Parts: sequence; structure tokens; C-alpha cells
Amino acid sequence: MSLRLRPQGVLLILCGSSLLRIALFSELYLRYVKEGLRPYLVVSGAALIALGLLGLLARTHDEDEEEGEGEEDSHVEGDGHDHTRNPRIAWLLTAPALALLLFPPPALGSYSAEREEARVAAQGAGTFPELPAGDPLDLTLGVFASRAEWDTGASLKGRTVRLTGFVTRDGDGAWSVARLRVTCCAADAQALKVEIRGANAPAADSWVQVTGTWHPTGRPGTDAARPVLDAVSVKRTTAPSDPYEKR
Repeated sequence: MSLRLRPQGVLLILCGSSLLRIALFSELYLRYVKEGLRPYLVVSGAALIALGLLGLLARTHDEDEEEGEGEEDSHVEGDGHDHTRNPRIAWLLTAPALALLLFPPPALGSYSAEREEARVAAQGAGTFPELPAGDPLDLTLGVFASRAEWDTGASLKGRTVRLTGFVTRDGDGAWSVARLRVTCCAADAQALKVEIRGANAPAADSWVQVTGTWHPTGRPGTDAARPVLDAVSVKRTTAPSDPYEKR
């Protein structure tokens, strides 16, 4: 029995291999889905590979049986061409799957953040719990933004905080440190942005740690209250393995 490659089976195998590569043999899957979905990706990848192999073997077995029965003429139409073969152009379908296997897409970045303003889950203006002691205090962008926009007790006043995220530039020359928050996967990502003042903007999409103090902009609960940080220092850093901020 000779194994004949078919684009359908190869396509399934490549897609399954791509899933296993990012979910089983690396942490690249964190660019696209939350950590808890890893087992489902592994199972899906294995299932796609199994289906692809079964399709190849089943097709080969059927063809061998037909050839053994001497029914070769049944596959040839009146024009003299063998229509059991897949057109060569079908192999082009495997190109995107092969590219996905070799070059996984990067995580969402400034392009996505610039097209969606921060949506902070808050019940409304009010007093927030006290922040832990110690300066500088590492905060997520979501925590900083919600306190800057909604905290009537001004718990950020007088505190030095440190934020980590990637750089995004605004059209008016201002720049922000940003992070994307996912609920399930990258498709539902929401942008969190904190405007940075008092420091030059690094290159867009570069990851930085910004240390500074809260810059009040308006009464909490109003449109004038925005998350703004007066920078004391800006340091380049490497992107974390999980680039998204947890809810």
C-alpha cells in the first residue's frame, strides 16, 4: 500500500501541528487565549492530526482496492483525463497552515489598543480599599485606571506606582503605556491605556516599566477624570510570556 498525500489530509495535519506547537511545546498560546484553555487546544490539535492521518490512510486503502479489482477505466472520463486526482491548485490551501506552523502571529499590540479606549469595569464613583504599603507600588493598568477615574477617596494621591505595558502613540503627539485585557481569547481583547507625561516616548510597541505619580485630571466619575501618570523614570523591559492583563 503506497501513501499518497492529499491536500485535505495535509491541511488537517498542519493545522493540528500548529496548535500543538503553540500549546504543548511552548507558551505562545497565551498570545491568543487564556491559560485555562490550554488542554482544549492540545486535544484539538491531536484530533486534527489524527483525522488528517485517517483521511490519508483511508483514501489510499480505497484506491489500492480499486486498482486491484481492475476498475481503472471507471476513473477516466471520455476526455481521457483522470478525475480522481485533486487539482494541483488545491495545494495552495496548505500555504497559510504551513505559515502558521512556522511563523505564529504576534500578540495584539498598539494597533489594537489605539482603536479601542479603556473599558474599566466599575460600579461607579466611590471609595476604594486602601493600597498596600511601600513605594514604588506595582499596579496593573486596570487597577490604576479604575482608581484614577472612579476613586473619590483619591487613594493614588502621594503614591509612587510602577506600571508595565507596551507603548502606543496618540495622534496629538501624546503617548501611553497600554495593555490588552482578555476575557476568553484575543478576539474579545479590551485596551487599557494610561497616558504618560514628563518623558519622551519610546518606540511604539516596545515594552516599558514606567515609574511615577498619579496626575489628577478631573472629578471622579466624570469624563474629565482620565488615567494619567507623571513619569519619574521609563525603563525598557522584555515582553512577558503572557502579554495580556488578567481580569
